[in-house]
Amino acid sequence: MKKVEGVMSPNKVLIIVPTYNESETIERLIARILPMRARISSEFNIGTDLLLVDDGSPDGTAQIVEELKYPWITVMKRKEKSGLGPSYIAGFQYGLDSRYQYLVEMDADLSHQPEALIEMFRPILAGEADLTIGTRWMPGGSVVNWPLGRQLISRAGTSYARIILRIQLRDITSGYRVFKNEVLSSIDFAKISSKGYGFQIEMALATLKNGFRIKEVPITFVEREGGVSKMNRAIVFEALWKVTIWGIQRVLIRR
Repeated sequence: MKKVEGVMSPNKVLIIVPTYNESETIERLIARILPMRARISSEFNIGTDLLLVDDGSPDGTAQIVEELKYPWITVMKRKEKSGLGPSYIAGFQYGLDSRYQYLVEMDADLSHQPEALIEMFRPILAGEADLTIGTRWMPGGSVVNWPLGRQLISRAGTSYARIILRIQLRDITSGYRVFKNEVLSSIDFAKISSKGYGFQIEMALATLKNGFRIKEVPITFVEREGGVSKMNRAIVFEALWKVTIWGIQRVLIRR
């Protein structure tokens, strides 16, 4: 891992961005995060850093970011592609070890709008939530450039999870999130087994199980502007299968 800056200070925001072949969008993402760092500093008096967790991208994503030489960016180079879950856990552990107070999940493909961060921070800093989830399927939320079929699949998957798990979250698979340090510190990462998008469900369940509050914030989700989607049948199957198992376990525990 190459650190572009020295020891990081506490009480800061760490935006964690997992990457694999994101050379088409990563510079544009960073360009949009830049003004958000200034806004977060101005409105909340909190500094913001970025951690890129790169799974050995053959297209040189990590090298592109290193060459920018921004002092607030750290690049964590992993040897191989291991899935969304392990990448985020590596980033979370780094953030906790570096004593960041707030840790953000954000995709590298510009589907998550950095400009939404301000509203996602407000409930946490107001003491109303310990985790905020950027949500597409609620009043004020929307999707852009998604075909109807994909919207229906996403909505159906979310509805299935809500029914089986008996929770009220409307977009439990959303990967745009802001965590308080305390939430992640309470979770045993060794027990988080999902590698794909089921990871987001598993993390939300662990957050609720540990007694923390979750609030959903409406976002506009924009279909990726470059690269290739990492979604495949294996990832979908993993999420559906695990949701079913978790739902059964939750029923048995309540009996």
